[in-house]
Amino acid sequence: MTLEQLRIFVAIAAREHVTETAQALNMTQSAVSNALAALEERHAIRLFDRIGRGIVLNETGRVFLGEAQAVLARAGQAEAVLDDLAGLRRGRLAIRASQTIVGYWLPGRLVRFREAHPAVELTVAVSNSEEVARAVIDGACELGFVEGEVGHELIEQVVVGEDRLVVLTHPSHPWAGLPRVAARALLEAPWIMREAGSGTRSSLEAALRRAGGAPQVRMVLPSNEAVLSAVQAGDGVAALSEHVAAAALAAGLVASVDFELPARRFHMLRHRERYRTRAAEAFAASLGEVQLSSSMSQ
Repeated sequence: MTLEQLRIFVAIAAREHVTETAQALNMTQSAVSNALAALEERHAIRLFDRIGRGIVLNETGRVFLGEAQAVLARAGQAEAVLDDLAGLRRGRLAIRASQTIVGYWLPGRLVRFREAHPAVELTVAVSNSEEVARAVIDGACELGFVEGEVGHELIEQVVVGEDRLVVLTHPSHPWAGLPRVAARALLEAPWIMREAGSGTRSSLEAALRRAGGAPQVRMVLPSNEAVLSAVQAGDGVAALSEHVAAAALAAGLVASVDFELPARRFHMLRHRERYRTRAAEAFAASLGEVQLSSSMSQ
């Protein structure tokens, strides 16, 4: 069994399609098929069911998938340590962040870091805040960025920025022209919300709890853009980052409601015990963060 065979198996499992896997890995279809066949034949098992012209991961494959992913992650950590030995002439940094942060706060900082360290490979994935924290804990990324705080003993979190949620309605909504909206009215309003686990939703729910209750949820949507579009269509009330809403407010597509929500902080998340690469330390330092040792925490 080789790391290359494991890498190909994991890629096939993600797509359940040999041709698409070959294209994604920039390999020939026969090379991908042969690697999978060699892995299965060596251990006299089948990891996929062949159904018609397609393949489907079977129960044996599902059990093995977690182990294969763990081995590849450990190999990636080993490679990261070796990359560090050469300084920042090469290296990788995996970042995961919430939609608001990826869309509005992070890009300029990524560009500046890339200009300073062009040999470092940056990968950025988007998840909600709960999923970002899990990725940091599991080692799927080295740095995470979320709105609000995460309560977990393995996560170190540092404040790196902030924004504010604004309450939004359609311009024709009765609230749009009022000098002030009472907290009770917000609690009775039909809300359009992000999914559970998002920082935007958690921040809003915490603010409404302080106001004396919980929101009445009319609709749950998976992205900031979807929520904003629903408000533009005239359906309900929402709260989004001021950065997300800025363009639509300027264009008159939505209206802000005069109810001030507290500022929320952006946090950078890191695992307390995992190895810290020089690339991650350099990125943290570029945010004004105090640089910590690149050794394992004791």
